[in-house]
Amino acid sequence: MKWTDVQEIAIQLSDAHPDADPSKINFVDLMNWVMALPEFDDDPKRCGERILEAIQQAWMDELA
Repeated sequence: MKWTDVQEIAIQLSDAHPDADPSKINFVDLMNWVMALPEFDDDPKRCGERILEAIQQAWMDELA
């Protein structure tokens, strides 16, 4: 899984952190949580604020 797999990342974060409120997660923690996902394999340097915003939004949409 790469940074661009926003929807799949959101689904896996939702499963891995069922009690977390994605709207309250700071980007440092979000980035660390994504990198800790078992299927994630991408360079941390390829991540930016725009990608993290997209992941956060997809995660919120997943819970809606």
